[in-house]
Amino acid sequence: MTTYKHTQFSYLMLVVTLAALVLFAWVYIMALAEPASVDSGPNFAVTAIMASILFILASFATLTTSIDKNRFLVKFGYGIFARTFPLSKIASAQSVKNRWYYGWGIRVWFWPYMWIYNVSGLDAVEIIMKNGKIYRVGTDTPRELEVAIKQAINA
Repeated sequence: MTTYKHTQFSYLMLVVTLAALVLFAWVYIMALAEPASVDSGPNFAVTAIMASILFILASFATLTTSIDKNRFLVKFGYGIFARTFPLSKIASAQSVKNRWYYGWGIRVWFWPYMWIYNVSGLDAVEIIMKNGKIYRVGTDTPRELEVAIKQAINA
């Protein structure tokens, strides 16, 4: 049973993905419209690279956080990039503001040493594990996520 679930959308990432899709489609159509030359037809390698870029962009367009009775789950997009935190190993949770230069995506920051999972904005919840490791999870509802984690680890 899930006690908390929220999905944050990165509208910037959605716009970038759509723009890349339009650009790649335009280049592909222009390549097909060119008169036959030495290299006729679409290049499979270029098409595969374009598809991979679009897949990765789409994978980081959303960040879903959910809490059930045993774990706190952070999942990007389709769930290919996900991280599970057992509630029994979380020591504390606190709403924080990330600095603008921490960036978006999955990142490791070396001073202070922590992992960051973020798709948009600067709001996050910092969780400190019982082993001392620090993680920051971006959210557009930091107070609600903080309260949900605290209730789950104290249950």
